[in-house]
Amino acid sequence: MNKVVANADEAIHDVVDGSVIMLGGFGLCGIPENLIRALVKKGSRNLTTISNNAGVDGFGTGLLLAAGQIRRHIGTYVGENKLLESMVLAGQVELDLVPQGTFSERIRAAGAGIPAFFTPTGVGTVVAEGKETREFDGRIYVMERWLKADFALVKAWKGDRMGNLVYRKTARNFNPIMATAARTTIAEVEHLVEPGELDGDLVHTPSVYVNRIFQGEIYEKRIEKRTVRRSASNR
Repeated sequence: MNKVVANADEAIHDVVDGSVIMLGGFGLCGIPENLIRALVKKGSRNLTTISNNAGVDGFGTGLLLAAGQIRRHIGTYVGENKLLESMVLAGQVELDLVPQGTFSERIRAAGAGIPAFFTPTGVGTVVAEGKETREFDGRIYVMERWLKADFALVKAWKGDRMGNLVYRKTARNFNPIMATAARTTIAEVEHLVEPGELDGDLVHTPSVYVNRIFQGEIYEKRIEKRTVRRSASNR
């Protein structure tokens, strides 16, 4: 079955106001850059976004924030986005911070059809407030519910016309599990190939999870850098 669409704009044609959207990527790696730009162009508002982080100022999910399109964000790390910080403090965006392991498992659970599970992470902290707890073998666990979405926007290195996907290196982070946890999964790839060209043993996301696929056009492929000391020339 050929699942190819012409471009990112066509791929997100049915994203409406109020949609819940998963966005693959970790830091600046494996981000569906073309799909995010298309969302900004489309202008859908009051979105709930689910991603490990909220991008950075001027890139990734940060573009959706700057356009005022996000109402609620669910993620694990927000330390490099000053805009998100200011919007949360001003009450413009709701923020749900989730421990990273719990975040991953909530998404995986949705893909497996498991509505809830118990974990010791967060017991006795604000993470557990308002949630059911139970004791198993003398230890207290808190119940966490699955995380699922209307759309999962993922980015892969290669994909074929049927929707089989291969991720490269650390882009194989949240993309594979998110592809299983949404009603509609849309994949952008750097290289679009014909069926049979991918080694079946190396496919990370089988085509059964993918609804639409297209070849992306522009990738900045930014690299995170952190300066821990001033260079001698700047002293």
